Amino acid sequence: MSAIVVFGAGGRAGRRAVAEAVERGHRVTAVLRDPGRHADLAGPAVTLVSGDVTDAGSVAAVAAGHDAAVNAATRLDVPAEEFYAAAARALLAGLPRAGVGRLVAIGIGTVLETAPGVLVHDAPDFPTPHRVFSLGHLAGLEVLRTAPVGLDWVVLAPPPVFLDTEAPRTGRYRTGDGRLLPTAEGMPAFSYADLAVALLDEIETPRHHRELVAVAS
Repeated sequence: MSAIVVFGAGGRAGRRAVAEAVERGHRVTAVLRDPGRHADLAGPAVTLVSGDVTDAGSVAAVAAGHDAAVNAATRLDVPAEEFYAAAARALLAGLPRAGVGRLVAIGIGTVLETAPGVLVHDAPDFPTPHRVFSLGHLAGLEVLRTAPVGLDWVVLAPPPVFLDTEAPRTGRYRTGDGRLLPTAEGMPAFSYADLAVALLDEIETPRHHRELVAVAS
């Protein structure tokens, strides 16, 4: 059994990461801006705490005593570039201070390459508001990429479509590198449940280090 701290535990991805970790027998600390709004997450293996993923001191405080961290946090009321870059800096500083050496973060498929040096969000017809959000994710990723070697991190990027919120867990998924994974016609949409499987697999048996990794059905 490991102790895992999950930032952004109240969102769709975060909730499934908590559930998957508990199912595997891990102890979880669910970090939330307002724990009172997510009382249903609490349980014998889950502790709810208030924390700020953009503040290194808060990250260090809530992560102390844990073996690994998941970052599923997002905010839509703060400019994306500001939020994701600040979160990356805080995690890079706060997790090692807490003795946590492994971070598995959820990225976004629009920062994957469709050709060398060309990202999904670089398409001429890509909607501007979505591109701004994607560039925010990219800013956070660049903070991780340019940081001195220390924290062992991986960012898992699901396909650049809406994930299936209802599909049951299959335990099956593909991984690639920083390029968009090809999909065949009729292939089912990737689910949050299987994204959580990929997240926990990277904690239990790390296969990717300091890189962006595409993950899909």
